[in-house]
Amino acid sequence: MALAINIEDLLNKQKIESNRIEFKRGWNAASIYHSICAFANDFDDLGGGYILVGVDTDNQTGMAVRPIVGVPDCQIDKMLQEMVGYNNKITPYYMPRTSVEKVDGKTVFAIWCPAGINRPYSVSENVTAKNGSKEYFYIRSGTSSIVAKGEVLDELRELANRVPFDERGNSNIQLDDISLILLRDYLVKVGSKLANDIAVTPLDKILDQMELLTGPKENRLIRNVAAMMFCENPSKFLPYTQIDVVTFPYGKIKNPNNFTEITFKGSIPQMIKQTMDYIKSNVLKEYIKKVPGQQEAERYWNYPYDAIEEAVVNSCYHRDHTQHEPIEITIEPDSISILNCPGPDRSISKEAIEKGEMLKSRRYRNRRLGDFLKELDLTEGRSTGVPTIQSKLAENGSPRAIFETTDDRLTFLITIPIHEDCSESEETRQESTETMQKSTETMQKSTETWQESEETRQESTETRQKSIDKILKLIEENPQITTAKIAMATGLSNSGVEKNLRTLKEMGIIKRVGSPTYGGRWEIISDKAEN
Repeated sequence: MALAINIEDLLNKQKIESNRIEFKRGWNAASIYHSICAFANDFDDLGGGYILVGVDTDNQTGMAVRPIVGVPDCQIDKMLQEMVGYNNKITPYYMPRTSVEKVDGKTVFAIWCPAGINRPYSVSENVTAKNGSKEYFYIRSGTSSIVAKGEVLDELRELANRVPFDERGNSNIQLDDISLILLRDYLVKVGSKLANDIAVTPLDKILDQMELLTGPKENRLIRNVAAMMFCENPSKFLPYTQIDVVTFPYGKIKNPNNFTEITFKGSIPQMIKQTMDYIKSNVLKEYIKKVPGQQEAERYWNYPYDAIEEAVVNSCYHRDHTQHEPIEITIEPDSISILNCPGPDRSISKEAIEKGEMLKSRRYRNRRLGDFLKELDLTEGRSTGVPTIQSKLAENGSPRAIFETTDDRLTFLITIPIHEDCSESEETRQESTETMQKSTETMQKSTETWQESEETRQESTETRQKSIDKILKLIEENPQITTAKIAMATGLSNSGVEKNLRTLKEMGIIKRVGSPTYGGRWEIISDKAEN
């Protein structure tokens, strides 16, 4: 199988935390299975990890030594066969995913170990021992795998009853609800080879390879995170998956009845993009200040883009989808606030929250969602959100952000103050308000046009996907098929067929070979698509 992430990102320890990646020069099954067990236990709820066999480590930097050592191709089958037996020595049974990758002209044997749903796991101290050996529970400590003991072991066992919401199966989500366009777009962006398989591999096989299915073979369920990332309308299964942006031009307290509101829906990456596009166009402003005796003018923003984006992304990441409350962004003359439900878990003290430096939690509601957002470069990593926000504000010369939660942790409020030199006069604010209101009205109309009613848009998405599937099947059965015959077989109009064919060509899934007059034909070329 192919990895759902680019191998170079793993080798360079990019997009995935370094303690979730382990390099092994050679095949040492005993040591490797300690790490497999540790990643499966996922004690810190980070999302498992990756082991790359055939890669040496620089002892000073911890990075991969390039060019890599590699694994002889003749050993791959033997390693795979041995793993079949070694997997049975993990209790309860656990099966990591494997992939053979080509790097620097050599072969890397990649082992992906997603967090297990039946933790805690134990494994034989030496899986290669013929007479068996004592079993231990392993966890990750930094970049090493160690035996869990004492209170740590007790806490590991307590994790058995806690599966993050985004990794739970959802019987309401069907394969037809997954957008092939969103899925392929993601795989292309992260550089995964799976992007080439979209047109020729059944969707359930793709989702299974991405560890987005759960449950027994006879009743496979799609995980919630698949709806969050790859459904055009995830609110169908996860109510109020949306971001409401409310603007009070004179302030919520001063004039609470004067406001505009716009709502953004769609997959979580779509919501983030729409929200940030709106804020960038309607709220963010750059200021230039001449300084006496200084050649270069000072430049600063009323709000730094990166700080706002980090706050929005983290609100989407940490949202509790079991609570039917949207994320609410309030824009006032002197601040932007982001309200999310609920607040951080009680493992983080209220004092630490108010201090607003680093909020480190061992309990993540949506750990897989965090991986997806990190792979899209939308966030830097776990526990880095607050420091990133404060750092970007400091670079801009802005006051620090304020973080608040209630005693019962029902809400979490981030307030980002405006730059102190950007306060507007009443007259300027009036002009700005009128401009924003016009822009908001225009964008609202545009958004309403783009966002059809949920039922209509869902039907449209499902119909389009079914049409694409039918067209690909017809081409596979008869490469010489004409547009007219496709239209007759699918019930689409000629223009509808041409539009779908054009989309497939633009995605690099099919191409036209030869002239229609002289025996032209269609070819499915997904394995040649650019990624």
